[in-house]
Amino acid sequence: MIKLAVTGAAGRMGSRIVALAMAEPKSFQVVSAMEAAGHKALGSDVGLVAGAGPAGLAISEGLQGRPQVIIDFSTPQATLGWLDQAKAGAIAMVIGTTGLTESQLAEVADAASTIPIMQAPNMSLGVNLLFKIAGEVAKMLGPDYDIEIAETHHRFKKDAPSGTALGLARSICQATGRDLASSPVHGRSGNSPRKPGQIGMHALRLGDTVGEHSVYFGNIGETVTLSHSAHTRDTFARGALRAAGWLLGRPAGLYSMLDVLQG
Repeated sequence: MIKLAVTGAAGRMGSRIVALAMAEPKSFQVVSAMEAAGHKALGSDVGLVAGAGPAGLAISEGLQGRPQVIIDFSTPQATLGWLDQAKAGAIAMVIGTTGLTESQLAEVADAASTIPIMQAPNMSLGVNLLFKIAGEVAKMLGPDYDIEIAETHHRFKKDAPSGTALGLARSICQATGRDLASSPVHGRSGNSPRKPGQIGMHALRLGDTVGEHSVYFGNIGETVTLSHSAHTRDTFARGALRAAGWLLGRPAGLYSMLDVLQG
């Protein structure tokens, strides 16, 4: 049984991770559930907040119990705080927070020299397969194909473009030798046609859309489209739990969901 700490335990992702972990009591035990200072759910039973029945564990501001893995879907600044606690306690960490800057990602990589960390902008197994495929397709089709990435999420999402869209752009840039800092161009106004090597990026925010991503490769006469749609947040929650199970016992290092997929 893996002892888990879940950050943002009363949020959209955190509550689903808690509920799914509670549904597998032989595999997981949530021993710490955290929320930000002043959150209205502090002191409440995390299982009841998650709609999974009483868990006998109150949501708190700080780390409780003796977790083996922290699962973090919070904010970039909060992630760095939990990262410090993970290092101090020699606790493995699964990071699904999006919107991390390059300097923050460098801090995650530095922490991975002392603890095992699985960091990914998207915990969906299907999306992580898409990361790999998108780069390979871009390399095989070559520079004559226009590339556009479009993503749609719910109206409450704080970052744009999504971490997944940036992950797709990163995969394509790595596979084709493009510069990630200069290749993506956001939106269309005043930027048509694209310059050679640029990657168009588009972000839509609609209602309660969980997550949709498409990569378009177009040339005169044809278009190749790679797409993924998430129908429920459970897709990401199950991926995070699978990652936690895979990560436990691994040596210090920075891992990805592709590592999890490959076993």
